[in-house]
Amino acid sequence: MTDEDTTVSYEKARAELAAVVEKLEAGGTSLEESLALWERGERLADVCQRWLDGAKERLDAARAARDDTGS
Repeated sequence: MTDEDTTVSYEKARAELAAVVEKLEAGGTSLEESLALWERGERLADVCQRWLDGAKERLDAARAARDDTGS
């Protein structure tokens, strides 16, 4: 994982991941390039998952706080 991977937005990571998948599905890349794309895709998928996990934690915390106040 690079420093950029830790600061990239969910939307940017998802868009790049979609582009990587599209390129892999289109074929025509060398084995070396395909492996590099796959590795990048794995890193981007991890970034997206961390964003989604963080969003879920925030929602769960907000719901718990709401439930604690009786609203």
